[in-house]
Amino acid sequence: MSISDEAAKGRALSSPLRLRILRLCLHHARTNKEIADLLGLNPASTLHHVRTLVATGFLEPQEERRGKRGAREVPYLATRRSWGQHVDDVAPVLIETFVQETAALPPEDIEVWRLGLKLNAQHRDEMLAKLRAVVDEYVAMPSDPDGVASSLMVAHHPDPTAD
Repeated sequence: MSISDEAAKGRALSSPLRLRILRLCLHHARTNKEIADLLGLNPASTLHHVRTLVATGFLEPQEERRGKRGAREVPYLATRRSWGQHVDDVAPVLIETFVQETAALPPEDIEVWRLGLKLNAQHRDEMLAKLRAVVDEYVAMPSDPDGVASSLMVAHHPDPTAD
């Protein structure tokens, strides 16, 4: 893969809106109009983002179908390739995406953990590797047919005020 392909993939994932589109298409193939309706946007606005995600391999078009009025519709499904993709300076994008996705949820529907730790570099790296391994294990599992779609965000950062 060329450097420009990697850069295009990084740019594709540097948008909270595109990350939300991927989440909407993770478990169910959705058309551009369905995506736009769920996000409260104009279909023309979302089409640019959908095309970017298709061009970079993060969304795949599914079999064409006919809509209610006979119009041609193409549903899209997330490829799950975004999980391992490196994106420079992604933390603000992920945080903004989380804020947008949870804005309309009642607080009791959001489980949040926050704690303070003081670890040396070895223990920090060990903890993060274990957390990543647990998440990778669940990412590799097939979706449960009776499961409820949900999101998980884990953040780790230094706290310069706690020393």
